[in-house]
This record gives sequence, structure tokens and C-alpha cells, in this order.
Amino acid sequence: MAHECSVCGKRPQMGNRVELRGKAKYLGGVGTKVTGITRRQFKPNLQKVKVALPQGGAKSARVCTQCLRSGAVRKAVKRAPFRLTPATSKSGKAES
Repeated sequence: MAHECSVCGKRPQMGNRVELRGKAKYLGGVGTKVTGITRRQFKPNLQKVKVALPQGGAKSARVCTQCLRSGAVRKAVKRAPFRLTPATSKSGKAES
């Protein structure tokens, strides 16, 4: 489970690396030629993030960026947000 999204299960996929040579026709050449094809791996963009659990608390997980952007997971809040105390005027009385 080294390279796998814990939300959607995205894993590395195999594909081809295509080596081209020549100048494209639209640039005035005679066209590109394939000179070599080798196998390669397309790896998902995984990020290690603290994920907020529905029942409270947080745990660390490896999540792909598409799940983060789509809102499939909610990141845990690192600390409580800053809260303002009731504003006081210069005379010392609280405004309402």
C-alpha cells in the first residue's frame, strides 16, 4: 500500500514512453518518427495529510490531490481558530 490513495484507491499505472525524432510537418519538416517505445509508470500525486474523522479526532493518510481538491476528505484543523473577545470602546463600555 505504498503508492495508493486511501480514499479512491488510485495506484500507479503502466504506460509507454514514446521517443520521437524529426521536425513536425506543420513546422516545415517531413514529420516525426517514433524511434523507441519503452514502458514506464504513471504514479499518482499522493500527499500525506491529517484527515478529520467523522466521529472526531484525526489520522494521517496518503491521499491523492484530486480527492483533496474535490472535497472527498476534510483536513483536520491544526489548532482552534482565533476568537475575538467582545469589543470595548475607549470609554471602557462594551459595544452592542
